[in-house]
Amino acid sequence: MNIPCSVDEIDMHADLHTVLGYHQYTKHRFEAYAPGPAALDWDDQPAAFRHFEGAEQIALPTLVEAMQDPALSSALQRSFSALAQPLAPLPTDAKSLSVLLQLSLGITAWKSYGPDRWAVRANPSSGNLHPVEAYIFLRSITGFADGLYHYCPDSHALEQRATLTPSGGSPQVLVALSSVMWREAWKYGERAFRYCQLDTGHAVGALRYAAALLGWPLAEQRQASSSSLQHWLGLDRSEDFTAGREAYTEREEAEILLSLTPEAEDLTWLQQACATASWHGKASAIDRHPMYRWQAIDEVALATRHAATKNHAQCEPGRPDQASSTGADNDKTAAQIILQRRSAQRFDARHTMPQKDFYALLSSALPSAHAPWDALATGPHISLVLFVHRVEGLQPGLYLLPRTERLATLLDARLNPDFLRTPVESAPPDLGLQLLTPAPTAELQRVARSIHCHQDIAANSCFALGMLAEFDAAVSAAPASYRDLLRETGLIGQVLYLQAEALGLRGTGIGCYFDDPFHNLLGLKNTEYQSLYHFTIGLPLEDSRIETSSTYEF
Repeated sequence: MNIPCSVDEIDMHADLHTVLGYHQYTKHRFEAYAPGPAALDWDDQPAAFRHFEGAEQIALPTLVEAMQDPALSSALQRSFSALAQPLAPLPTDAKSLSVLLQLSLGITAWKSYGPDRWAVRANPSSGNLHPVEAYIFLRSITGFADGLYHYCPDSHALEQRATLTPSGGSPQVLVALSSVMWREAWKYGERAFRYCQLDTGHAVGALRYAAALLGWPLAEQRQASSSSLQHWLGLDRSEDFTAGREAYTEREEAEILLSLTPEAEDLTWLQQACATASWHGKASAIDRHPMYRWQAIDEVALATRHAATKNHAQCEPGRPDQASSTGADNDKTAAQIILQRRSAQRFDARHTMPQKDFYALLSSALPSAHAPWDALATGPHISLVLFVHRVEGLQPGLYLLPRTERLATLLDARLNPDFLRTPVESAPPDLGLQLLTPAPTAELQRVARSIHCHQDIAANSCFALGMLAEFDAAVSAAPASYRDLLRETGLIGQVLYLQAEALGLRGTGIGCYFDDPFHNLLGLKNTEYQSLYHFTIGLPLEDSRIETSSTYEF
């Protein structure tokens, strides 16, 4: 006898089917890349910055101005390794909010080459396309009316998108992130949804590091559903997003809500305030002349929206002693390291990384109870597979960093049984690093280059890695977990970026890799584990032809 399923079960099954189909369809293969545009109009790219015309714009202080405040000046002198140590929270005002936004989502430099000029931001982005938009809910904050504000990185200003009815109560600051998915889809086609989630994870990491510098918490608020957040941000107000010719190029997808104040468990005040909000401004156009449309992105975005749930602590939050180690011995402050972060374009193929720095960097990638790992409400589900090319005292080969004992146990029965799985004796015992198989340098570099879409940056670095996700179990339990897994890899990427900078090296996120050939290399037979993001670290080779100029008068 057939027992009818509930509507929720039917919907979940349909969503799961959409997610699994999308992930499989958007894999790069040796035979063909994922569906994407056949041509790009480089002279008519999507707008890099969005504004709300008619909304009041409030200029934020620069870092130079913020440093006139003794407490902020002291905070900005903290070392990078000290960010995991507790700090009394600084007052929330225009100067501290300015520091938070500039060090997480602001422009850190302008680059130019010939007639071309582009911005570099604190938060990295696939293709430097930056789909992430940031909004801030403020209540009872000195100098600001209660309201919803949109952050403008190009002018380092806040636009008041909505006025909220004052509700009194303690000061509250919540940051919400959204994605303009067309910015990525314009270049990357259907794989763009993946990259928007990676970028969201990077942005969360960037915000968490900046918040730690100010002594502030930052935590995801899962009690706000995706649809509620979409409504509270006014992203469902279609009448405010009409500047472009096509609606799909202008839409923003609500991604995540983060609290910067500890009293955010009850969001009733926000729900009530948004119900009577007065809205201001019309969104500027992203792309008036799109050449393509990728329907699968809309479908997977809808299938992965999450329902409201209670906040809960992450599982396996241990190893707090490892989180603060950088292995760096320099005099640069955390702010300087954050502001200098870049994506390397080329690496010195002769540079060998010191062993102690390699272990310190890997230790920083282990989950812990400290920042930045306390920002996301889920995880950890990601292990690291490393192509080690040139690390002092280590033979070239394929290595595994499970990140937790649970993941190590689960992978035991999944990876190629011919792998050695030998613990690396010189590594810290708590690291859990394993040698899978040694390989001749030339052969290892050839494989790394081939797996990563034939890119030299994966072969010429000191090491490259793939982030292997516990996939089927997570998305089968909740299709919305697809976003969570991708965001966790983005957060890991942000840690690697900054840790590399602290060591005098540089990293590069790699979104282009051949999915299943990488899985085959590891002996994985099905979709229980899937690689969701790759990364590479080494000594960068700078292009002297590119000119750099500062921004925000700093």
